[in-house]
Amino acid sequence: MTTEESTVSSATAAPKPSPSSTSTTAHDQSRPAPPPSWRHTFASLRVRNYRLYVTSQVLTNTCGWMQRIAQDWLILGLTGNVALVGLTVTLQLGPMLLFGLWGGVIADRFDKRRVLMITQSLFAVSALTLGTLTLAGVVQAWHILASAAFLGLATVVDNPARQAFVPEVAGHEHLRNAISLNSTVFQMGALVGPALAGAGIALVGEGWAFVVNSMACTAAVLLLVAMRPAELNAAPAVRRAGGQLREGLSYVAGKPEILWAVVLVGFVAITGINMATVLAAYADDVFHTDSGGFGLLNSCLAAGAVTGALANTRRRSLRLRSLVYGAVALGVLQLLAASLRSQVAFSVVLVGVGAASLLYLTGGNTLVQSAVATTMRGRVMALYILVFFGAQAASGSIIGWVAHHHGAQLAMVACAAGPLTGAVIVGAILARRGGLVPRIILRDRPGRGIVYVVPRGTAHPSTAASSGQHGGPAEAAHGHGDHGDRPPRVAPAGATRGGHPSRVTTTLPRPWPFSTSRCASAIRSSGNAARTVTRRSPASYSATRSRS
Repeated sequence: MTTEESTVSSATAAPKPSPSSTSTTAHDQSRPAPPPSWRHTFASLRVRNYRLYVTSQVLTNTCGWMQRIAQDWLILGLTGNVALVGLTVTLQLGPMLLFGLWGGVIADRFDKRRVLMITQSLFAVSALTLGTLTLAGVVQAWHILASAAFLGLATVVDNPARQAFVPEVAGHEHLRNAISLNSTVFQMGALVGPALAGAGIALVGEGWAFVVNSMACTAAVLLLVAMRPAELNAAPAVRRAGGQLREGLSYVAGKPEILWAVVLVGFVAITGINMATVLAAYADDVFHTDSGGFGLLNSCLAAGAVTGALANTRRRSLRLRSLVYGAVALGVLQLLAASLRSQVAFSVVLVGVGAASLLYLTGGNTLVQSAVATTMRGRVMALYILVFFGAQAASGSIIGWVAHHHGAQLAMVACAAGPLTGAVIVGAILARRGGLVPRIILRDRPGRGIVYVVPRGTAHPSTAASSGQHGGPAEAAHGHGDHGDRPPRVAPAGATRGGHPSRVTTTLPRPWPFSTSRCASAIRSSGNAARTVTRRSPASYSATRSRS
């Protein structure tokens, strides 16, 4: 029996609590859970296999950035043609956009650890070949272009396999923490790698950057070999069959928490993530600084990104509405940055932009990874990466055109347009499907908030509560307004315990981030485990309801 099945069985077999115990439980659960202590920031590193995995990521991420910088600089020095630098980038990203979904199918069919061993070995061979040609002084432009295309094809399989491997190596208990640390490693690699590449190119030339990356990829293969397969939470391999790609797309369409997370990341990535172009415009046109000033702006953004990735490890919960709020926060901060002309104030806001972007990205990745079935993980993550990379590819052209024709500040406004538009559209769709509307309550508020979301036709949250429906501060993106057809049992008015108003205790199914009538019927048929959520009611009553 699995852990989830045993939890369901225990909940089903448990005796019905007495009213006093129910009230006590409601009172205890009403207290918000404290955030994890800082000593749990690196909790996933307690897992031996994950320590090996994250070590390999530190090596390959940092040295991979070294190779990218050396590769671009080398082809520019050989040809003097900036267009070939752009072609090199296209050859590395293009295969993922064209064949990324099939890479996810491969990741689901085969053992992901072995797939990563193969892809890292291919990276090592390619880097060593290019490094040898460079050190021998016989490298030509077509060698670099061929190497970039080869790396792009290998990345088609490596990216979804690497994303899907994280839950297997860290376990679902540490999934959120592991994804946050992975984001931190990526950001640190983006900071350290180019700096090391610049110093290395100046001291010993481009060739050694390729050789060092080859050694890092070889070390990554050895670390994967050193893992203990018995301690992996390996997903069962999917047998080869026709229509598996279509099956993956249908699966995403039928899972609202995944579907809307993918849609929202597309809106955010199409303008909100690609900040390099607009920062270059700010450094040149607004602040009139040199390359040092441009580097400082990027460092502020990266520092905020590292802070956001570490802060994500202290999240107590994650819902689809959290992503909507995150997109709003990112867009608002970018609008604030667009209104500033002081470089110091702009740099401070950039730290917040970096933190908000990483909180959003790690949150979206975590939500999708937590909701997806193990046999679908590779295909779903391939779609997520495809949408993310595809939107980013379009982002450079969009923001670059706005910056060139209308200036840096309007380009920053354009950056905010994607996240804010996505938040409005996705939030409105979720509220509509949940039958919810926002209400601004300034007097007789049932909680600390001002904006409450209640079922359509309800004037006040207390009215929704008395009818068994719950509205709370900013519930629009979660939509706990539909709890089925059975009315809850309501205790006599005025019931209190310990001087506190009584609570409404409602059992909600998991892992759906919002509830509609269609979702509720699907949940009842799926038999998922239940969790208890409490809400403070302005009226003095308590109601208890459970689903097996």
